[in-house]
Amino acid sequence: MGTENGSESPVLARVRELVEPIAADLGLDVYDVEQRGGVLRIALDTPAGSNGGITLDTLALASRLVSRELDHHDPVPGHYTLEVTSPGVERPLRTPSHFRREIGKVVAIRLADVGHDERRVTGTLVAADDTAATVRVDAPDGPVDRSVPYLQIDRARTVFEWGPATGTKTAHANTRRKKEKT
Repeated sequence: MGTENGSESPVLARVRELVEPIAADLGLDVYDVEQRGGVLRIALDTPAGSNGGITLDTLALASRLVSRELDHHDPVPGHYTLEVTSPGVERPLRTPSHFRREIGKVVAIRLADVGHDERRVTGTLVAADDTAATVRVDAPDGPVDRSVPYLQIDRARTVFEWGPATGTKTAHANTRRKKEKT
């Protein structure tokens, strides 16, 4: 699993240090900073508990400001592609702060180094501290709270729950079938 701010690489810690004031000025939080290959990805989000999400216009502005700041200070050696994005509706959970901010939401966790039957945990995140997340999972005798140490997590994300489907498509299909029968 990812690292909390204190154990980021020096390059990513410097990038975070440069980006945080820009994000704060825009009323945003730095959700994550990661570098994979030649891509430097900075995920920005609205503060925890905010109603609504980040807009494309705000992301575009943030991207221009972050790009200018990184060009000025040049904290990343070599060539890279900058991506300024939101964490999305099914956001990755890589740090204890990510888990704390998503309490109350449904999460899917894939564990490392465990038996096949126990590899996936899906349920409602009910608590998170600096060492583990607690997930309420369905069990044969009712819901059970399961503590999952971060060190055992291979990958985790929130699960977006779609609202009820509208009956429009079904109604049209039924109408067509009735017409075909006559």
